[in-house]
Amino acid sequence: MLEIVDLSQHDWTEQLNEDNNAVVLDVRTEEEIGLGMIPNSIHIDIYKGQGFIDAIEQLDKAKNYYVYCKAGGRSAQACAIMNQLGFKTTYNLKGGFSEWQGEVANK
Repeated sequence: MLEIVDLSQHDWTEQLNEDNNAVVLDVRTEEEIGLGMIPNSIHIDIYKGQGFIDAIEQLDKAKNYYVYCKAGGRSAQACAIMNQLGFKTTYNLKGGFSEWQGEVANK
């Protein structure tokens, strides 16, 4: 069982900037992403259940995934699911989007 790696915003941003194999994944709801999202992130709502798993299965397992939600709980859950599905590298943004201090893009 792979453990979930929680990164502070500082570590997340620093690591992401140096990672050429990174994908940023937003697992919040449609309403939540209406408040903005981290630039260049892809959106797959974890509340979609099997739809979430089906969408995750389409992603490249060789990439490094930086996952976030509103506060860090659902994204930790998403990392756990991804790890079970064979993704080797997932990072959870501690504090989630609600504590994000960086750049924000509109959907």
